[in-house]
Amino acid sequence: DWDDIPPSSALEVISEEEAVQIIAEPLLPIQSSTLRDYVDHSETLAKLVHLGVDLSQVEKRQKAGQLLLTLDFEKDVKKILLFLKDVGVEDNQLGPFLTKNPYILGEDLEALETRVAYLKSKKFGKSEIAQMVSRAPYLLLFSVERLDNRLGFFKNELGLSVKKTKDLVIRLPRLLTGKLEPVKENLQVCQIELGFQRNEIQQIVYKTPKILTASKKRLKQTFDYLHNIMGIPHHMLTRFPQVFNSKLLRIRERHMFLAFLGRAQYDPAQPSYISLDQLVSLPDEVFCTEIAKASMQDFENFLKTL
Repeated sequence: DWDDIPPSSALEVISEEEAVQIIAEPLLPIQSSTLRDYVDHSETLAKLVHLGVDLSQVEKRQKAGQLLLTLDFEKDVKKILLFLKDVGVEDNQLGPFLTKNPYILGEDLEALETRVAYLKSKKFGKSEIAQMVSRAPYLLLFSVERLDNRLGFFKNELGLSVKKTKDLVIRLPRLLTGKLEPVKENLQVCQIELGFQRNEIQQIVYKTPKILTASKKRLKQTFDYLHNIMGIPHHMLTRFPQVFNSKLLRIRERHMFLAFLGRAQYDPAQPSYISLDQLVSLPDEVFCTEIAKASMQDFENFLKTL
């Protein structure tokens, strides 16, 4: 997953003295099969396991195992745990959080506090910061400069107000941690290949931020079907961009069923108008009875003919 890549600085957490120590202690042969073998010898690992950290996942992460073995629970780990609790990570979430981001245990506490202070200075509330950190575990590994550049990028690129930019990243915090290339490419696709205007893209992204990280191929296929086969104009897609999060198969099956029944009417000026939202978001039963005015059995029989 593209948002699961920690910043490179987080991988360089071990100083030379620490590296030498690891090699010097016979208790910690680096080539040992698993971190589990160390739990009896390492108070830090034992306590992390007790917190719910999954060591089998941690050891898949580059250099994370070595990092944990160099840390002292009382001296290094405890203050970070207290910091995370203070930020709003719930007790029962500490284990899963550290499983995803063990590197935070090697970060400088002051640097972490500065990053949180920066978010507060940008008027993110305490519960919003807690939600963002829980949903994008790598968030606090990034420098204030990077966070600032990111917020600036989304604000300028999309022409959003400060408030709307904040709202966007609260809903999809991995926009601050993931790579920017895919985001830039998706914006280009929307503009150049799908033909949306800048103000339309702004509305689409604000309503469904996930479009920025969606697969380009899927975006294009879904657009092609909605626009070229179902005849939905750009301004309607801008009003209901959540259709881009739906599976194309679902859109296709439902549209074809409505077309078969003579009910595929997507023009709001017509009395039998069906909104894109109704088309994709309703459960099958409701879609059949209320929108298609047919039974589930009719729908299932129809699908067998496809």
